[in-house]
Amino acid sequence: MKLRVLGCSGGIGGNLRTTSFLLDHDVLIDAGTGVGELSLSELCAIDHLFVTHSHLDHIASIPFMVDSAGWIRERPLTVYAIEETLEILKQHVFNWKIWPDFSEIPNARQPYLRYQPIELGETVTLSGRKITAIPANHAVPAVGYHLDSGEASLVFSGDTTTNDALWRVVNKIGNLRYLIIETAFSNCEIELAIISKHLCPSILLEELKKFQRDAEVFITHLKPGEMELTMRQIESGIHGRAPVMLLNNQEFEF
Repeated sequence: MKLRVLGCSGGIGGNLRTTSFLLDHDVLIDAGTGVGELSLSELCAIDHLFVTHSHLDHIASIPFMVDSAGWIRERPLTVYAIEETLEILKQHVFNWKIWPDFSEIPNARQPYLRYQPIELGETVTLSGRKITAIPANHAVPAVGYHLDSGEASLVFSGDTTTNDALWRVVNKIGNLRYLIIETAFSNCEIELAIISKHLCPSILLEELKKFQRDAEVFITHLKPGEMELTMRQIESGIHGRAPVMLLNNQEFEF
């Protein structure tokens, strides 16, 4: 399996793109503004999209990618998410007011988009690749994802804050190679991090004390203008690990 980072920022500006990862050539994990990096032919090759939660920085490109590529494709794009997230997409995005309902276009039997609900802990297997929804603790219903090739695994936390349930799952993954975890705010904004259910360096460092696997740690969702500060605060407080900033176009093979 190969994961390519299309976007990993908590905002936009310059070369910053919001959260989206391309798994091999046919699977997306979230669909933030990073999807705009893909060519039309690459968009047409995507059959599956796994959404962590409904916030705009993780779903912004879904309407555009379906509109751009749906009419060229021979089968619908399948959107996987927990029921609460799918209902938000249906009610507030694909509702004929914000955007057309592409689950009915060109008709309900052969739509451009279809919804596939998944449950926390459920594993979807696609050509031998296992994708499992794992716990997240955020301001809206949310999950992270565990990607398992069989040989090795990668975990993406999604947006989360203090989350004992996540560590109970992650610490059981024997072949874990990579952990991608968010840290949205610097310590200067700890109150905002707590209210919005995100991590800041001081909270992240307490969370990583619960992490028992020997895996590489990458930090995502850093806010524009605070990236260097936030990473310095992480690096100055951590012992025994060396988390690094996730970068656009970075690739992971596992």
